[in-house]
Amino acid sequence: MPVSPPAPDRSTSPAAAREPLWRDLIGDVLRRERLAQERTLKDVADAARISMPYLSEVERGRKEASSEVLAAAAHALGLGLGDLLSLAQSELTRTRATGTSPYNGLCLAA
Repeated sequence: MPVSPPAPDRSTSPAAAREPLWRDLIGDVLRRERLAQERTLKDVADAARISMPYLSEVERGRKEASSEVLAAAAHALGLGLGDLLSLAQSELTRTRATGTSPYNGLCLAA
């Protein structure tokens, strides 16, 4: 039986410090947009027809949401899926340009 090679260790890779995870970028954009609209997590989750705990996990970058879930959350915030992706791309470009990324691979557990 063939043995799979070990997964790369992102914590020691130089690229890990520079390249954020897509789920972190998307989650930050969703949270930022929700807070800018002064809306609660429950309000947006209800409008998107997804559970509040799941939306919370998406916002915190803990879940890889499907395109359907992302579209529903975006629409609940008055955005299209393209708008959400564009905002995430802008965030990625900004963090690359400044060289200061809050996405350093840290994971805090409660």
